[in-house]
Order: sequence, then C-alpha cells, then structure tokens
Amino acid sequence: MTEGELRAACLELMATAPAVYLTAMGADGYPRIRAMLNLRNRSHYPDHVHLYEGHAEDFMVYLATNTGSPKRRELEADPRIGLYYCTPEEFFGLSLIGDIEIVDDAGVKQAVWANGWERYYPTTGRADDPDYTLLRLYPIRAQGWRNGRAFAFHLTR
Repeated sequence: MTEGELRAACLELMATAPAVYLTAMGADGYPRIRAMLNLRNRSHYPDHVHLYEGHAEDFMVYLATNTGSPKRRELEADPRIGLYYCTPEEFFGLSLIGDIEIVDDAGVKQAVWANGWERYYPTTGRADDPDYTLLRLYPIRAQGWRNGRAFAFHLTR
C-alpha cells in the first residue's frame, strides 16, 4: 500500500469511526482517555462534511467539549494530545498527535454547532453558550496499524 493509499484509508476511517478517543494529561501527570463525538463522521454529522474540505493533507479535526469540564483545564495546562480512531473488527487504528487549540472565533463555533447539542449546552442552547468550547487539532504525526503492519507519517499544515 502506498503512502497515498494509506492516507486515503486513514481519512476514510476518520469519516466513518463511530467515536474518537482523546488522550490528555491530567493534573497528576497521568493520561486521561475519553470517548468524544467524532465530528468528522459523515453519517453522524453530514452538515460538517464541508468543514473538512481542503484538509485531506493536514487531517485537521474539530472537537467540542464543555468549558467547565476538567478536560478543558487539562488542555489549557498542557495542549499536547493524542486522538485515536479505530475499527477493531478490521484491526485498523489511527493515532494522531499534536497540540490542541481552543477556537474562540464565533463564526467557526457557529459553523461547527450541530442540532441536538442543546442538551449538552443548555444555558442558551446555541453556539454562543458560555459552556461550549470548540477545540481544533492540526496533528503533526499519524501512526497506527493496518493490514498487519505498523505505519507512521508526518503531517503538515
């Protein structure tokens, strides 16, 4: 499999995996792993597909969380994270690493907002909810396992 074919397979995994797992460092220095909504999943978030156009080379990812969550504080203290996508039945896993950033741009936050998120952000039930934090990752490295082989490649923004 060429690197181009591998990258295409990784992008397809990102577009179909039911969840993405976020690893961040806790205040005690131990990692915390959480399942997150996979906003790149095109069947769960069809209105988000356009957000990822033009990001086939950099694998950019958006994540949403609560402003008051411990996760937000952990990410502010140490923005180095890992994301993991997988389809266990295919023995295919993709790990992305890099520095997460908090997105404050109201237009971007509105563009990423999804119907149904009112239950997570009930203060206003809209993209301007003070408890809605949008995160973005431009990963620097991808690695994983596919077809019985380990792989790794660098990503550039």
